[in-house]
Amino acid sequence: MSRFTIKNLMDVDDSAGAYAPQLEARFARKHIGSEHLGVSYLRFAAGYRFPLGHSHTMQEEAYVVVAGSGWIKLDDEILALDRWDIVRVAPEPVRSFEAGPEGLEIIAVGADRPEGGDGLMIHDWWTEQESCERLGVSTESLAAVQKPQPEKN
Repeated sequence: MSRFTIKNLMDVDDSAGAYAPQLEARFARKHIGSEHLGVSYLRFAAGYRFPLGHSHTMQEEAYVVVAGSGWIKLDDEILALDRWDIVRVAPEPVRSFEAGPEGLEIIAVGADRPEGGDGLMIHDWWTEQESCERLGVSTESLAAVQKPQPEKN
């Protein structure tokens, strides 16, 4: 292995693709040749809530908010995030993100993991009830809350 690697994150393919058009996800672990860490760039469009949560069996992660603001859901707790906040997460808590009105950009750093990864995906992680409570909207008026729609190309 080389003693160092330089790789521009914008040269790494966007892995979100058609699955999540309001998310840009660039995972550079394999591109930097590190045996012990991965670095990723995540950009969430304004108001976008990633529907999946995930946890790990071994890998600890840290997230640095480099632009925008939003929320992270860690198990049953929802916490506000602002620019330059750092969140360290042990492997076990299930986590996911929602962008604020100006979007959310994150650099994620992951520690050692088994070959092939150790992520455990949880579908439908956010509930509409949690969204309403965080926004101060009653469940009955949920229909009046507009969710951003993806742009059509």
